[in-house]
Amino acid sequence: MSSQVYILVVDDDEITCNLLEEVLSKEGYAVDKALDGRAAIDKGESRPYDVVLTDIRMIDVDGMEVLKAYRQKSPDTIIIMMTAFGSIETAIQAIKEGAYDYVSKPFKLEEIKLTIRRALEQKRLLQENLLYRQELVTKYKLENIVGRSPQMLQVYKTIARVAESRSTVLILGESGTGKELVARAIHFNSPRSPKPFVAVDCGSLAETLLESELFGHVRGAFTGAVTSKKGLFEEADNGTCFLDEVGDISLSMQAKLLRVIQEHEIKRVGGTETVKIDVRIVAATNKNLEELVADKKFREDLFYRLNVVSIYLPPLRERTDDIPLLAHHFLQKFAEENQKPVSRISPEALDLLLRYQWPGNVRELENIIERAVTLSHHSVILYEDLPRRLRAETYAVSASSLPSHIPLSELEKLYIKKVLEETGGNKKKAADILGIDRRTLYRMAARYGISLKR
Repeated sequence: MSSQVYILVVDDDEITCNLLEEVLSKEGYAVDKALDGRAAIDKGESRPYDVVLTDIRMIDVDGMEVLKAYRQKSPDTIIIMMTAFGSIETAIQAIKEGAYDYVSKPFKLEEIKLTIRRALEQKRLLQENLLYRQELVTKYKLENIVGRSPQMLQVYKTIARVAESRSTVLILGESGTGKELVARAIHFNSPRSPKPFVAVDCGSLAETLLESELFGHVRGAFTGAVTSKKGLFEEADNGTCFLDEVGDISLSMQAKLLRVIQEHEIKRVGGTETVKIDVRIVAATNKNLEELVADKKFREDLFYRLNVVSIYLPPLRERTDDIPLLAHHFLQKFAEENQKPVSRISPEALDLLLRYQWPGNVRELENIIERAVTLSHHSVILYEDLPRRLRAETYAVSASSLPSHIPLSELEKLYIKKVLEETGGNKKKAADILGIDRRTLYRMAARYGISLKR
């Protein structure tokens, strides 16, 4: 290990304490032990612990009080609860209060070691992400772009290299991947940053309206044009104009856009005079422009003018390593905006986020975290706080790997077993995903000979 990890084991059973001290010491951790909750709290006053592994049921001061004391005085300490089967509900409540996870007694030593490793790794990633985010904000002002996957690191490098130039940039990627954020990052890291950044959604405007919006119009150019009006290209003079969904514009508008790029001038709708402008064009699309060029739906000369430098934003399903960072970024953002004390995502909920396919990409993840924070009544986002459709679709993907050409009854049995496996044997969650009540789950399990024991 690069630095020493300090663990405190708390249990009023001395044999359990000694066993865990021996096992965890062999893993390279520095281990202290406490035989009651009061001693555990007192030890925390004199030494900061990375992990506290505590039993819940203890005489006088129990594990919940230990948890609350550490959450108040040492919020960075990871708390893992140990619980007998009879106090599972208390363990779940502990997670709501800020514990990282719980392990059930009688526990497996490998399970405890794995839970500690996962907790420390998550803590390390969050700390690294904080430093990494501070560096991005300081150096490139990329406050709203999150991710440190190899694909996103390449995006950051390209932004840094292209920002100083005057070159036109084409941003490619599916809807919801953050194309406008990249466009803004290019602008605000460029010499044009003091001047306007103007964004236009080309896909949402009819051709005549888009032309008027971009180029402006003179008085009397059309019905309702009672005064002359500057277009967005003029508004963005000496700055940046972001043309979102540029693949949706008509061929006639493409010709006019090409002239803007080539001649650096515009002509207002209904006017005869040309107006010189100095605007950097950053365009974006979720379409394959090369295919549109081949189908004669997009001008080849405009494509090459736009595609001087291209930046590809990968869909979220191709950079799942960034999901925890994004989720915690949005959690912090919406907790602050809504003044909610939500500070963590439970391991179970995070696992679900990691397995979902994210057709709506980063925008969908942001909306789901906002919803969870808004509706949450506790400090941790739990599995149950995530939308039902998210859970159902995730398990539908898991079910797609089931074998075909077998009797329906066998398929039903396999799927029930799969859902129980994925939920760790949690009957309430399994029944919720299957769309049945627990009594029906018990009957179906009995019919198919499925064990419901955890």
